[in-house]
Amino acid sequence: MDKKHIKNIRRNITKQLKTNYPRWKGLTKASKKEVTEKVMTEVVGGYDYSQELDMPIEELIGIEAQEPSGGIRSLPEMAEYIENFNFGNLFHFDNLKKSYPEIVDPELQFLDQLLDDQIINSLIAPENYSAAHRDIQPYQLFRMELLKILKYPEISYRKFCTDEYFGRERKQNRRFVRLPLNTKDQADHTELCHFRLGLGFRQLMNIIVYFLYHFYKSGCLENTVIHGIDSSELPAEIRYPLCTIEVKGRKIRIYSDLDCDCGKRRKKRDKSPYVVGYRLHTLTAINPSTGHSFPLVSLVGAANHHDSLFLKPLIKLAQALGIDIKLITADQAYHDSDGSVLNETGVYVVAPASEKATLPENVLESPLRVTCNDFCETPMEFLGAVPEGHEFGCGANPGECMFESTCPQSRIIDFDKGHFQPMPTCHNGSKEAIDIRKNCERPFNLMKKREGLEHTRVRSQHGVVVRSAFTTIVTLLIEMAGTRRKPKKKDDGQMELFAATG
Repeated sequence: MDKKHIKNIRRNITKQLKTNYPRWKGLTKASKKEVTEKVMTEVVGGYDYSQELDMPIEELIGIEAQEPSGGIRSLPEMAEYIENFNFGNLFHFDNLKKSYPEIVDPELQFLDQLLDDQIINSLIAPENYSAAHRDIQPYQLFRMELLKILKYPEISYRKFCTDEYFGRERKQNRRFVRLPLNTKDQADHTELCHFRLGLGFRQLMNIIVYFLYHFYKSGCLENTVIHGIDSSELPAEIRYPLCTIEVKGRKIRIYSDLDCDCGKRRKKRDKSPYVVGYRLHTLTAINPSTGHSFPLVSLVGAANHHDSLFLKPLIKLAQALGIDIKLITADQAYHDSDGSVLNETGVYVVAPASEKATLPENVLESPLRVTCNDFCETPMEFLGAVPEGHEFGCGANPGECMFESTCPQSRIIDFDKGHFQPMPTCHNGSKEAIDIRKNCERPFNLMKKREGLEHTRVRSQHGVVVRSAFTTIVTLLIEMAGTRRKPKKKDDGQMELFAATG
């Protein structure tokens, strides 16, 4: 049976549970199990397997809430918005920023000068926002989130919102988040939780674009950029499903977190081959001259979905944000095997050739050589990609080939997961992109280890989306600040000069 029907059945089950039980999190485990069994039986019993599933892939894999929509500004629009934000004001407050002596940490000093609180407020404040009725403003809560990820990633929010980190003696922290120094007032951890839950996807994307605008201006990237896509698991706290049902040989599991699922994990010696939770799919920008890779934007989906299903949605989201993408390097899970990604987005995807892909007839692998038939010994020349596949033409000069009168002298090879991807592996650009692909793993190591993303308590898909967005922003800010870069080693000439002058 088509895997799409399995995904659609699970989607219908979770949709009914969310609709009929809006207070799902407040139910007891026994109640959740009881209603889940009831809904699963009803959906599976009345499902029509003959229907054609023409729904968008975003809806089928449960990321429809992460689609680009109205109100999300692109990078050019954000640049215009920032430039004109204070145009009608009598004073340009951004130019009147002052440095605070209480903030002595270089990274916090850099962030404090970079952040425009009024613009941040306008991007993340709710529609019914009224500053006069709030003791703590949205930009202050946002600064608290940045501070926690930047300096205290390993501790809990409950511990973070205490006098140990925001007491009156913690003047640097209080000044950075704009709390008064002469009182004990501070935000409670529940207020931070409500702040994260209240942020919609449109607000998250706008705040990411705001920092991407500053990141591109910082000079961390050169004019020539290679983009990459990779994924990483984020396990949920739960391990066992509420209910499991088998449908035509395939199991459907429903967990107390309705959006997560069980999927296969990358091979790791010290961990189970399966993971219950989510998978973070991230688009990165790679600087070819240094090999440094930086996260740009991410999608979060259940761990059971194949990585390739997130390729088009992630590219379309990045393009909606104004990110200029021409070529993406990725691993074998993200192959553009039929050329549909290139046709729909105009982006070339390059991945190592899959071991499962078989060579077409009359093609030699090492070195890659294409001939017209079994008897021809003249290699054909690559002419380019067409919608049907790759076009090759005869490379023989007139009169050289004995089959010239009967040979069609041209051939089209279909796209595949092997050497004949939309950009074939024999292309020089493909080889360079595949060689630099491993650098895509660097942002995940930073986000999970340094910025503490792996310490996040995974309880909902929306919570992971918000936390990953904040982590991406902090990673970019650290790179812009440049305070954690290793000093360059002195070359031999300098060493000899120092020895001579010593």
